[in-house]
Amino acid sequence: MSEAGPYDPFYPAMQTQDGNRSKTSEIQSQIDDTVGIMRENLNKVADRGARLDSLQDKTDGLATSAQGFRRGANRVRKAMWWKDVKMRICIGIGIILLLVIIIVPIVVTKS
Repeated sequence: MSEAGPYDPFYPAMQTQDGNRSKTSEIQSQIDDTVGIMRENLNKVADRGARLDSLQDKTDGLATSAQGFRRGANRVRKAMWWKDVKMRICIGIGIILLLVIIIVPIVVTKS
């Protein structure tokens, strides 16, 4: 394309008269570099998304495990509470029987 012809934005001149790169080719080079960087960033975002999905799955598994642990802990707590109540009742009955065994002979001998 010669200098005398009209400017066509669809066919920019890639070199000037003295052989240097034109502004258009420099801008195209910068655009290519930017596109490359953006592709790398998109790949990194996709990898990050995959890691986040994996982390989400692990978090869901941990939440399920924690819920199971909580249920098991409540069962154990209730079982231990009942065991404690039974033990207190047995001790109470034992003390009452001991008192009856001690007091009844004393009352019978005095009468």
